[in-house]
Amino acid sequence: MKASTKDGRLAVTLGDLSGIGPEVVLSSLAQGARDGQLLVYGNERVLRRVSDASGIPLPTGMACLPGETRAFGDLPDVPVVLFDFPFPEQDDVRPGSVQPCCGRMAHRFICEAVKDVLAGQADALVTAPIHKEALRLAGVSYPGHTELLSSLTGGAVPCMAFFSPRLVVSLVTIHEALADVPHLITPGKLERVIRLTRDACTARVAGREPRLGVLALNPHAGEHGLFGDEEERVLQPVIRRLQAEGFALSGPLVPDTAFAWLFSGGDAPYDGYIAMYHDQGLIPFKAAAFDNGVNVTLGLPIVRTSPDHGTAFDRAWKGTASPSSMTAALRLARRLALRQEEST
Repeated sequence: MKASTKDGRLAVTLGDLSGIGPEVVLSSLAQGARDGQLLVYGNERVLRRVSDASGIPLPTGMACLPGETRAFGDLPDVPVVLFDFPFPEQDDVRPGSVQPCCGRMAHRFICEAVKDVLAGQADALVTAPIHKEALRLAGVSYPGHTELLSSLTGGAVPCMAFFSPRLVVSLVTIHEALADVPHLITPGKLERVIRLTRDACTARVAGREPRLGVLALNPHAGEHGLFGDEEERVLQPVIRRLQAEGFALSGPLVPDTAFAWLFSGGDAPYDGYIAMYHDQGLIPFKAAAFDNGVNVTLGLPIVRTSPDHGTAFDRAWKGTASPSSMTAALRLARRLALRQEEST
């Protein structure tokens, strides 16, 4: 049975159970952030404990089904279906702590959900935050969602991007040591990220070519090689080649002034930015859109979104974590899935 975006069926993972993932999912559902059926991959016992601790009610009419034996032909016609994956330590999970069992189960939820989205049982994947140290303690070698999703979807080459109403930023390198970044920026990788960002932004700017700004790697955009040669050696040739194809590209942009418009009340000069490394793009993005930003993985055969924040262990299970980013991730996933269906 192929899921239909008419039904708006989304697969939602609870992330690290010790973090704020379960409660921001519950809060989003309590606020009515569901236009179709949600398939939640998690653990009933822990979710009930989170509900009791935080004061956030479980969704009205939620059906709980065994995760091991999912039968999509017999799903009940209810807004929320929780696929329950019991595990031996479920009663020992504590908020705000790094626990191997939580890393193991977060990985399990993602694997099962991706399998179902690839099989057409859901239209898109929305993931609550995971904790990298918990994953490592559980023996999971992937540093984050993006790398894991690449493996689960046949080795697709993904691009991490961040969407908000005012700003779109994509990253050429992701979870890498800063010392390794210069060697990882290759012409092929840069061109792929630019093309994926252009495709993603085209739908946001109907009727014209999206304007994209490519950030320099080095201070002052390298100052003609004085502070590094990556701009002249790698970035500029790719930019010129794509400009010749008709891309509305600018750059390399001096990073320390590229986002000044965000804080001066001006209009956006670009529809999207391409950043060379994680913090270069994420610092301005989170400063401008922490509450409504969404992490989107481009380049996968499935639609995947996520809140743009982490597990926030210090706030877990207290009922104080804002669900705004999760709510935005659910809504954007639905829109992107519908757009993907219309384009095929």
